[in-house]
Amino acid sequence: MEFKIDATSNGARACTIKTAHSTILTPVFMPVGTQGTVKALDANDMLELGAKIILGNTYHLYLRPGSKLIKKFGGLHGFSKFPNSFLTDSGGFQAFSLSDNSKPDENGITFKSHIDGSKHYFTPQSVLNTQYDLGSDIMMILDDLVALPNTKERIQKSIERTTKWAKEAIEYHMSQKEKGIGVNQNIFAIIQGGTDKEFRKMSAEQLCAMTDYDGYAIGGLSVGEPNQDMYETVEWTTQFMPKDKPRYLMGVGTPEDLIENIERGVDMFDCVMPTRNARNGTLFTTFGRLNIKKAEFKEDTNPIDNACECYTCKNFSRAYLNHLFRASEITYFRLASIHNIHYYLQLMKDAREAILANNWTEFKKEFYAKRSK
Repeated sequence: MEFKIDATSNGARACTIKTAHSTILTPVFMPVGTQGTVKALDANDMLELGAKIILGNTYHLYLRPGSKLIKKFGGLHGFSKFPNSFLTDSGGFQAFSLSDNSKPDENGITFKSHIDGSKHYFTPQSVLNTQYDLGSDIMMILDDLVALPNTKERIQKSIERTTKWAKEAIEYHMSQKEKGIGVNQNIFAIIQGGTDKEFRKMSAEQLCAMTDYDGYAIGGLSVGEPNQDMYETVEWTTQFMPKDKPRYLMGVGTPEDLIENIERGVDMFDCVMPTRNARNGTLFTTFGRLNIKKAEFKEDTNPIDNACECYTCKNFSRAYLNHLFRASEITYFRLASIHNIHYYLQLMKDAREAILANNWTEFKKEFYAKRSK
């Protein structure tokens, strides 16, 4: 991976990340392709939207169709036909959230499949083996995620495990690279610690001392804590992260969350929100959210967003989208998802231009001013 900082503006960073499959300009939002596809869209749609990186889910792809099958098709790139970069998470969050009785121990996580109830065990090494098969450009390591709020004892235990697993993961990855495995794949560690400043500092310092990691993520946020607590935790944590490597905030969030955390020095984001909200009738616009289900849009000739240049807005009316949603037409999912993903990607492009022009403060003010009208 090549990484360089192109510009900064009031804490916000514009960077360039080069992987084996694409050049990624930050700040960047990574659409979530849980099953190897962004829901309702295909590889061509993502290329038309200009996506340089999407996220695949190790847990889901491990269970179905299986990483060995995907490897036979040339990894995620060959299987999905999306030629740009993939980031794959470790699957630890899904093992934690989808299994009724997932159980971490000192060496890994035991969980039951949400599909058929079969029992499985993830270790720092096994999740990397799965991701080697998937051929992702960025691999996330296994971490011990805890629900918030939680006891100090449990959060400290999660940090101890996460650090232990991070050491095992980086040692294993370096040994595999010596064997010619994963040589074009990059590896990120995940900082834990809840919203406790001392725990976040402890986790960040322990993980960032492992300098062979290609980047670092902030995990365990956007899990129910107040937004302001999340922002303060990110601002506190980034000071302990190296300036010369990518910073990734996992599972966040709304357009406002992205703007606030870009200002706090974050480079990379992912969230299911644009596609999930699209399917449920909520569309993101320059002026805030729009609920396309409302009767007021039944005869509305306007596009979703007059300021938007996406395929959906250039070709279809709010009335048509309202009709498709009410008629439960599958086409609605595609057109709405195209718009929401375009909105998020365009917001990141506009943010980058503002940083390059050293105009971040004005850009942020304008972003909020439009949404308050």
